[in-house]
Amino acid sequence: MMINSALPPGLIMIFGALFLPALVGNARKTMMLLIPVITMYFIWAVPDGVQLTISFLDYTLEPLQGDKLSRLFATIFTLMAFVGGIFALNQKSQIELMSAYAYAGGAVGVAMAGDLITVFVFWEFMAIASTLVIWSARTTESYGASMRYVIVHLFGGVILMIGIIGQIYHSGSVEFGAMQADSWWTWMILVGFLINAGAPPFSSWLPDAYPSASWSGSVFLSAFTTKTAVYVLIRTFPGENVLIFVGLYMVFYGIIYALLENDMRRILAYSIINQVGFMVTGIGIGTDLALNGAAAHAFAHIIYKALLLMSAGAVIYEINKRKCTDLGGLYKAMPLTMICGTIGALAISGFPLTSGFTTKTMIASAAASEHIAYAWFLLEAASAGVFLHAGIKFPWFVFFQRAPGYVEKEFGAKPKDPPFNMRLAMLIFAGFCIGLGVYPDPLYAILPYEVNYVPYTGTHVVHMLELLLFSGFAFFVLLKMMKRTLTITLDFDWFYRKFFNLLHEEFVIRHGGKAFEAFKKTSLNRLEVFIKHVTRHHGPHGILARTWPTGSMVLWVAILLGVYLLVYYI
Repeated sequence: MMINSALPPGLIMIFGALFLPALVGNARKTMMLLIPVITMYFIWAVPDGVQLTISFLDYTLEPLQGDKLSRLFATIFTLMAFVGGIFALNQKSQIELMSAYAYAGGAVGVAMAGDLITVFVFWEFMAIASTLVIWSARTTESYGASMRYVIVHLFGGVILMIGIIGQIYHSGSVEFGAMQADSWWTWMILVGFLINAGAPPFSSWLPDAYPSASWSGSVFLSAFTTKTAVYVLIRTFPGENVLIFVGLYMVFYGIIYALLENDMRRILAYSIINQVGFMVTGIGIGTDLALNGAAAHAFAHIIYKALLLMSAGAVIYEINKRKCTDLGGLYKAMPLTMICGTIGALAISGFPLTSGFTTKTMIASAAASEHIAYAWFLLEAASAGVFLHAGIKFPWFVFFQRAPGYVEKEFGAKPKDPPFNMRLAMLIFAGFCIGLGVYPDPLYAILPYEVNYVPYTGTHVVHMLELLLFSGFAFFVLLKMMKRTLTITLDFDWFYRKFFNLLHEEFVIRHGGKAFEAFKKTSLNRLEVFIKHVTRHHGPHGILARTWPTGSMVLWVAILLGVYLLVYYI
C-alpha cells in the first residue's frame, strides 16, 4: 500500500471529535469551535484534481479530490458543524458532541472523496456516528428510534455495497463519477443513495429518528445524511429521469404528512423530506441550471432547517414540550426565538429577500426552461404547500395561536429565550438566511456551473408572492381544520412497527409455541433412543465393552493382516 502525502479534511474533524471527551469546561468549548475552523481552512486549501492516492489491491483509491461541487458541500457541512457547535455548547452529553462532530467529518469525507470505496467507508461511518447522536439522548424513545434507524441504514449500506462491488467488477474501475442506471449494479447504487435521501418507501425513518434526539442532536441530524445523499446523486446520476418522479413524490409526501402532524419537530422532519424532494427533482432534470439549483438549495436548506430546529430546540430546552397541542403564546416570553424561527419559516417557503427564494426557484425555472410542464406545475403547487405547513403552521402553533402566558398557566413552566450561545447560533443562521436572500452572488460564485440565473425579476417576485399569499389565506380560512389533535401517523414503518409484531405474536408466540413444544418432545424422544443405542453397544455391559481373550485378538489381527497383504499384492 502506497500513500502520497495529503490529509483529507474530514479526518481532521473526526480526529478532533475523538479528543473532545478528554476535555472539560472552556477547553472543550474552545476545541469545539476550533475543529470546524481548521477543517474549513484545509478544505479551501485543496486545489482542483486528485490530491491523494492509495494503492489498494489492484485499484488506486482517491480519498482526496477537489472541485467546486465538493468544496461547496464540504463548506456547508463544516459551517453547520461550527454553528451547531455554538448552539450545543451547553450540551452535557460527551457522546453526542463527539458523535456529532465525527458525523460531520464523515460527511466532509464523502464530499471530498474521489472513488467509490472511500465514499462507502465514510458513508457507513456516518451511519454509525448518527446512530450514536440519536441514542445519546438516553431515553426509551431515542433507544428504539436509534435501533430502527441503524437497521434501515445498514440495510441501505448493504444494497450500496453490493452495487459498488458489482460496478467495480464489471467496469474494472473505482471511479466516483457520472453513471447511468442501466444495469443491475448501478440501480443498486442508486437505491442505496436514495434510502439515505429519505426516498420512498423508506421515508419514514427520518421523522421517526430525528425528533427522538436531544434538543441539540436533531440540529446536527438535519444537515448531513440527506444532503450527503443529494451530493452523491448530483455527482453520479445527473439527468436520471426517474429521479424527477421520485423527487415529486417526496415533495408531496412531506407536505401531506407534515400537515397531519402534531409534534413540532416531526413537522420539520417531514419538511426535510419535502425539501430534499425539490433537490432530487432538480437532479433528475439534470441541466446546469437544475443542478446549480439542487446544490444551492441544499446549501440554503441546511442553514434554514437548522435554524428552524434550533428554535424548536430552544423551546424544548426551556419548557420540554414538543406537541403543538401543548404550545402557543410564546411570542412574548421568547421573542428572539420567535423572530429567528419565523425567519427560518419564511426562508423555507421561498419568501422574497430570503435564501429560499434565490435557490429553490432555480429548480422550478429549470423545469420551465426544459418545458417539463408537469414538473413545473407540481413544484409551484408544492411551494404553496411548503408555506402552508412550515411557513405558517410551525410558527403559528408554536409561538402564537394562544394568549401569552398559556404555557406558564397550563404547565407551570416559565419560558424565556435560551442562553446566549444558543441565541448567537440562531442569529448567525438567521443572518445567512437574509444575507443569501438579499445578496446571493457569493453563493452563486461557488456553485459547480456558471450561473446566469436572475432571481429578482418582476415576474418571479409577483408570482411567488401570489402563491404565498394564497397559501396563507387558505391556512386561516381552514384554521379549524388545521387545529391539531393527538394523532399518530404511520407510513411504511407500519410494517415493522405493527405488522411484523403481529406476526410475531400470532404465529411465533401462539402457533410457534405449540410447534416448538412438539419439536422439543420429538427431539427428546429421539435423543433417548440414541442414548439407549449407545449404551447398549458402548456401555459397561455393552457388546464393545466385553473382555476378549488375547489369543482370539491375535488370531483376528493375523487374519486382517493377511487379507490386507493379499489385496495389496493383487
